[in-house]
Amino acid sequence: MKYQNAAEILPERLLKELQGYISGELLYIPKADPKRGWGADSGSRSYYMERNDEIRRLFRSGIPISQLEKQYGLAGSTIKKIIYQ
Repeated sequence: MKYQNAAEILPERLLKELQGYISGELLYIPKADPKRGWGADSGSRSYYMERNDEIRRLFRSGIPISQLEKQYGLAGSTIKKIIYQ
């Protein structure tokens, strides 16, 4: 993260207003964009939601947990968490 001198980029009246709250210290100003949820950009969230839905559907259709473990390369405890959540 690059620091910038507020006196070089802010209008004088805004700088004076900020100095009334904080002067001579560091101030972090977050981006105006709302934060996106995990996996929203990469598509991971939708991938795992679809996979987990399929695991639940297969289990309800009678596929045993041991077979789902092998099919998806997941531990039995992970399969159980997906099924029973």
